[in-house]
Amino acid sequence: MLKPSLFLLSLAALSTHLPHASAVTVYNQDGVTAVSAAATGTGAASATATASWLSSLAAYNNVTLTPPALPNPMPSTAFSISVMNSAQDVSGLGIQQAGDFFGFSVEMSVVEQVIGKNATYVQVPFLNLLATVADRAGRVRVRVGGNTQETATLVGSLPNNSMIAKDKTDATNPTDTPVLDFTAEMIYLLANVSSLVNVKWYLGIPFNDTTNLRLQIAEAAESILGDNLLAFQVGNEPDLYAAHGHRPQDYNQTDYFNDFGIVVNAINNDASIPTRGNLVAPSLQGTWTLQSVFDTGFITSYSSAISILSVEQYPDNNCAAAFPDAGFGAPVNPQDVFPNYLTHLAGKNLIAPYLPSIPTAQQAGKQFMMFETNTASCGGFPGVSDSFGSALWAVDYGLQMAYSNFTGALLHIGGQDVSYNPFTPPPTNISTTHGWTVGPIMYSTLVLAEALGTTNTSQVMDLFANNNANSTPAYAIYENGALARMVLMNYMTEQGGQGAYTATISVGGGQTGEANATPSQVKVKYLLAPSVAEKDNVTWANQTFGGRFECDGRLSGTEDIQTISCDTSANTCQIPVPAPGVALVFLSSAAQGATDPTQTQTYATTAVTKSANTVSINPSVLATSNGQSGKDRSLSSTSQGSSDARRTVGAPGATLLAMLVLGAWAVAGALRR
Repeated sequence: MLKPSLFLLSLAALSTHLPHASAVTVYNQDGVTAVSAAATGTGAASATATASWLSSLAAYNNVTLTPPALPNPMPSTAFSISVMNSAQDVSGLGIQQAGDFFGFSVEMSVVEQVIGKNATYVQVPFLNLLATVADRAGRVRVRVGGNTQETATLVGSLPNNSMIAKDKTDATNPTDTPVLDFTAEMIYLLANVSSLVNVKWYLGIPFNDTTNLRLQIAEAAESILGDNLLAFQVGNEPDLYAAHGHRPQDYNQTDYFNDFGIVVNAINNDASIPTRGNLVAPSLQGTWTLQSVFDTGFITSYSSAISILSVEQYPDNNCAAAFPDAGFGAPVNPQDVFPNYLTHLAGKNLIAPYLPSIPTAQQAGKQFMMFETNTASCGGFPGVSDSFGSALWAVDYGLQMAYSNFTGALLHIGGQDVSYNPFTPPPTNISTTHGWTVGPIMYSTLVLAEALGTTNTSQVMDLFANNNANSTPAYAIYENGALARMVLMNYMTEQGGQGAYTATISVGGGQTGEANATPSQVKVKYLLAPSVAEKDNVTWANQTFGGRFECDGRLSGTEDIQTISCDTSANTCQIPVPAPGVALVFLSSAAQGATDPTQTQTYATTAVTKSANTVSINPSVLATSNGQSGKDRSLSSTSQGSSDARRTVGAPGATLLAMLVLGAWAVAGALRR
């Protein structure tokens, strides 16, 4: 067993934590001609000039699309919405939901980049980003897995004390999914994250070879994560196994039923896996129907083993562009599919095939989750997946799932080669000068968390507003049986002064005998951007994570919660909704205060790992220094080992090599690893 150790948080992006600095300029760094980073008072940095090679990575593409034209005919831009104040007077309400409805799915192969290099080096922006959600939702659910979990093997150690080793040369599949080895260090990393932020985890048991099962991940996770472990997924998109070469071409639902049973029996006979009934399955992609799997007797046979019935679905795919030689056909033009995401029909159509199966799950006492999703598989569409339109799509999609009795959904996160990431760390070779990049879709998790709250009693109703116009959907959220919040959406981008609308809300109004209950005022928070095609300038209640390479995981800016007075004599409140935008309407101060944290615990860096190029800086000196004229100064080599480089000698195996004197916050404790 590994011994307790000092746990120090660390971060590679030095420039994002220079408090009150006016500017930091780096000249001629590897691959970067001139990068200027201006720090703000909150610690978030702005990197405005980037090397051209970065745009070749999908996560930082420069594709900006044209917002679609306004609908023809236009929906009404002044309409009324009547809602009941009591849930007892509403038919068709969804089941009670928790604020952590939206979570994240992290591809196992990118854990080191996204979560941390090892158990003592946690990515601080990751902590901060999850803290912003947890403080609104109560907790965050994160899955570590995906395609790469299927061939992953827990090993005792790896060369150079690595935590994960990838072998793409052994990846025999059309999407180049690498084969992974990992150590228990990865699970200790997850445990240390949970000690700081209320994060609960889903992990995957490898399913590629049922004749030689590898249950070590379950054995280790049970003992290391304890109550922070939610469930184990068994099988990731088994209906694609034959197409991806993981099973024979005639592999079918009965074969999957039998394979699943082998894993269940092995777990039942493994004393090192004491918890039972926490498996996630069948996680279909859609090639098979759920009913075809249920028809094998899957639920009845394995009811005691399963806690979550799951599916995984993306509305489209960009596989032809991502893998041009894999036979996926002609690439899709992102501009052509952009309108498909900017309609209330998008989420409704995506989940429609699963609606008949949800009552089956409920009757069996199981959760029903969208276990992996995002805008488009195979990396997403540049200009769509990283646009404000994706945030609108996700808010609508998430609320539609909650209304339809899904119990949660996980937004997938890949590496630098995908454009749909909620958040992306910078490439390693610029991580000391650039912050993280937050995609617009990340903001949808904050909206959902605040809309659903922390009471675990929220019920969602699709209001079919504005004559069910697909550009202006609206939802009501009931909490503890009473109307608490509303969400008003606008998919349109203002053109020629048109697009914005005003919704006139009336609560109660005497319908079915219910008395008028419109409050004297409401509070409103807005999710806004200049257009649906915007990639960087996104705000939630006037706060932002920043643009490309600007994020340290913390929101910056002064929160703006607008107060709108209502006409109590007319029993109405008029709520303006910009084009595009989302308005979260709080019907009472209590409804707003319960989901809007007054303060979020965030984390600053205490260490970096580049000792050769690390310095200690007095913040007061840096704040008043112009850095002299760097363009007039010759720079010697800073490569460790070069003849004129400063040489440093550290203790062998030292994990943390340099401390930054920046008034940083530190955590020390006896955390097991």
